[in-house]
Amino acid sequence: MIKQIRIDQLKPGMHIHDLNCGWLDHPFLTGSFHVFDTATVEKVANIGIRTLYIDTLKGADVREAPTQAEVNADLERQLQKIAEKKTDKPVIVTLKDEAARARRLQGEASKLVRSLMDDVRLGQQIQVDRVEPLVEGMVDSIFRNHDALLPLARLKHHDDYTFRHSVSVCALLVAFGRGMKLERPVIKEMALGGLLHDVGKARVSDRILNKPGKLSDEEFGHMQHHVDEGVRVLEQTPGISRIAMQVTAEHHERFDGSGYPGHLAAERISPYGQMASIVDVYDAITSERVYHKGMPPTLALKKLLEWSGHHFDVQLVHAFIRSIGIYPSGSLVMLESKRLAVVVEQNEDKLLEPVVEVFYHTGQQHYIRPELIDLALSQQDRISNVESYEKWNIDPYQWLPG
Repeated sequence: MIKQIRIDQLKPGMHIHDLNCGWLDHPFLTGSFHVFDTATVEKVANIGIRTLYIDTLKGADVREAPTQAEVNADLERQLQKIAEKKTDKPVIVTLKDEAARARRLQGEASKLVRSLMDDVRLGQQIQVDRVEPLVEGMVDSIFRNHDALLPLARLKHHDDYTFRHSVSVCALLVAFGRGMKLERPVIKEMALGGLLHDVGKARVSDRILNKPGKLSDEEFGHMQHHVDEGVRVLEQTPGISRIAMQVTAEHHERFDGSGYPGHLAAERISPYGQMASIVDVYDAITSERVYHKGMPPTLALKKLLEWSGHHFDVQLVHAFIRSIGIYPSGSLVMLESKRLAVVVEQNEDKLLEPVVEVFYHTGQQHYIRPELIDLALSQQDRISNVESYEKWNIDPYQWLPG
């Protein structure tokens, strides 16, 4: 049986099923292994893990610990409660009108981040005036219709992950800030920080950055230095605001002080750094990597809920979920009718009932004529499960707007 335990309950003789820290490379070869000694227990605790899963059929048990099914049921209840709170993100233009513009912005942003990283690698200074017009365009796009850019920003390839991750963090921070009703100039500075938050990786060895497997302890420590390197780059960049700097400096800090590089906790982390840490983790765990399978967005939101209270501020996690939806746009879902559909648009007052486009019948195992369905208006169908594109061998680009 798979159970969730606290880190203080971990003992030699247990079998770890899942380290439950999918946002970060950890120094273990795998996330599932037998614990033979107290040194291993200490090593797990020292990387900041607060809860993890054990397999009681392969090792010692903790009788009172909740099962994985019980934990998941509680997370489902939390999502339901979050969905009951209304959001207010008015759509200014239709998804159709914004889609092509959003696709162009995503491509331009990825090229710009790649160019900036090359400049930093060559010792050149970042020119903020090159970046600001694009950031302004992304802010404009998400304010017009956030369902156009956000799902595109999630799509990445292994060879351009670093660049597209920065674009995705930028877009998600805009949506997050808008959902929090922050002032537009503040959101713009957050977005700029999001686009530049990983610029320090330009000074990390490609051998480590692109390693197709787990990092050694030494490599792990070297990778963590990318935050300090990024801060040094931005300190030498004229025109960088304090907010953008905080996003870069604090996106790996954790609410309980277990993050890096400063081991800051709670209010010692700026609100913008706390928001960036949530967004950075969400995008990381939903992305495909050489050694890491991305999880569906809704499952990733459950993980954020599970980790809130120690790694993240609970209220900020709730606000982030309301900002992007329970079933974020671009998600693949299974309907009760056994049809697959991609989430196209959010119904802001009914987050559990978005607009979807159905295109495949799993019972009959064939594609069907695509059809838009507003689940808030439909009495005949509902979402029964979240799915992965990989499982069904479906190209997500084919079914996203634009």
